[in-house]
Amino acid sequence: MLEDIPVLSLIVWLPLLGAVVTLLMPKQNARLLRWTAIVFSVVPLVLGLLLFASYEPILGGGAYAEHGTWLSVPLNAEAWSASQGVTSYRLVFNYLLGIDGISLPLVLLTGIVSTMSALATVHIHKRWKTFYPLFLLLQTGMYGVFLARDVVLFFIFFELTLLPMFFLIGIWGYFGKEKAANRFLLYNGLGSAVMLLGFLILIATLGFSATQTAGGVELVYSGSYDTMLANLADPNAAANAGGAMFLSGNLRWAAFILLLIAFGIKLPFFPFHTWMLKVHTEAPPSVVMIHSGILLKMGVYGLIRFVALLFPGQIDSWAPVLATLGVINILYGAILACAQKEFKLVLAYSSISHMGIVLLGIASLNETGFEGAIYQAVSHGLISALLFLIVGSLYERTGTTRLDELGGLARSLPFTSGILLTAGLASLGLPGLSGFIGEFLSFLGLFDTWKWLTAIGVLGVLFAAVYVLRGVLAMIHGPMQEKWIGLKEARFIEALPMVALTALIVLLGVYPSLLTDLMQHGFDGLLKELQTRVGG
Repeated sequence: MLEDIPVLSLIVWLPLLGAVVTLLMPKQNARLLRWTAIVFSVVPLVLGLLLFASYEPILGGGAYAEHGTWLSVPLNAEAWSASQGVTSYRLVFNYLLGIDGISLPLVLLTGIVSTMSALATVHIHKRWKTFYPLFLLLQTGMYGVFLARDVVLFFIFFELTLLPMFFLIGIWGYFGKEKAANRFLLYNGLGSAVMLLGFLILIATLGFSATQTAGGVELVYSGSYDTMLANLADPNAAANAGGAMFLSGNLRWAAFILLLIAFGIKLPFFPFHTWMLKVHTEAPPSVVMIHSGILLKMGVYGLIRFVALLFPGQIDSWAPVLATLGVINILYGAILACAQKEFKLVLAYSSISHMGIVLLGIASLNETGFEGAIYQAVSHGLISALLFLIVGSLYERTGTTRLDELGGLARSLPFTSGILLTAGLASLGLPGLSGFIGEFLSFLGLFDTWKWLTAIGVLGVLFAAVYVLRGVLAMIHGPMQEKWIGLKEARFIEALPMVALTALIVLLGVYPSLLTDLMQHGFDGLLKELQTRVGG
């Protein structure tokens, strides 16, 4: 049934339609604007769940692929030194959407966190008619990033997330919101510029395919990811295509380094992490839920899709470097998290540490580690969204999230405190919760090749127990200030996403094959090709 409708396009563009609808609504009616945004967030989630239910891992997602050409530009044949029968050149921009076992878990994550975040916007108290269109536009960009199978289209969607996020931080954030928004745009803008250079190299050297025309052979250049994979698999592709410029050693290394830096900034890994600390502490909770829960995972996805799988030789040479960066992230984030008195900073440094575990999974260059990296990304997305949802609820009632100003909240807020403790236990990797599975698979994948680095990285799990329990127990137990005695428990619209996210964290902790079966088939063929091309 789903194969007969453009389900991927609907998932991508329905939030944009919602943005247009909210722009046409009266600005005074915050309740109507909020529920409209919730509806347009829920529908893509429902479509994603239907896609998940009907997806056959063995067959892949080819039945759902959508493609078309939206711009075709002829190139000067003389400038490209036509030879071996090539009579013309053309640059084609394609609309290509696709799904597989790598992107489907992240699409589901986007739908879940976006919907929960839409419910959490109950704490937004000003300029609703500006907030909700930007909020929905951001969703279109995120869905597009995970579904685009053309690097130009991927780049457009990637850029589409920057401006909405900049304004969502800068207008609705806390005291240092302008500085946080500017730093976000500066770092991510530089990352996008570097990414564009890397993609241009890929298009010029890997994006070619020969097409027979009435006048001879036309060499077509595009950003098709599948075309690039096919050309990489055939070392003689350049000669077969008529003498096209192929990805030489120096160009290959240049593109690899550029894309590694670009997605490393988004992840982020040390030392490109400082902008994220500002965003986590200054952005409003519903926006941080999306930033920590989804936007950081765009870096994970990019590193796997465009760095590891397109540059097997380079990633093999740099695996020790990536593993070392992962260990640095783990220990740096964990140790500094232990020293923070602001709970939002504890969570910010915790995110750095958890993204280090993702790097370890990628550095393993095997199926177990890659599955662990994606699983850790999904798990961290759910856990961090839940923690920042609770942070927003607590800040709304107390005006602070400093550990030395809170205490004994379990007496006034038993439900919220129980959810906070569960989220904290998931964050430190307690077995039976989703955090354990992602960490276990990532460490297990790396252990095959880098045992001593794995051992050092595991220390971060011990530090996680320290900073999580220190922060959570300081807030829910201990002496309680008199002014917190009359605090009101979470409302239904706050409790609903808390319960939903907690249930998903438990579900993925006890039934990990929900995702691992998908990822196994998604990585299987790609990793076989990667292993045969290592050293190329």
